[in-house]
Amino acid sequence: MVGPSITKEERDETNRRLKIGMVLLIGVSGGLVSLQADPTPVQIAAAVGASLVIGAALTWFVVRTLGEFSPKR
Repeated sequence: MVGPSITKEERDETNRRLKIGMVLLIGVSGGLVSLQADPTPVQIAAAVGASLVIGAALTWFVVRTLGEFSPKR
């Protein structure tokens, strides 16, 4: 039987980057959507901040939910 091709540290780093990327994608998306309403810079910052919080919560939920279906290592 062949072992895994990446180490546990590499897998953890990749997972961390994916989580950060997901949060940032949602945060930037909220800021871009807010541009449709001709906002002030403060409103754009508030939209991005709120979207980052929502993105963190969504990422936590998705990771926790998918963890129930993944094989235990």
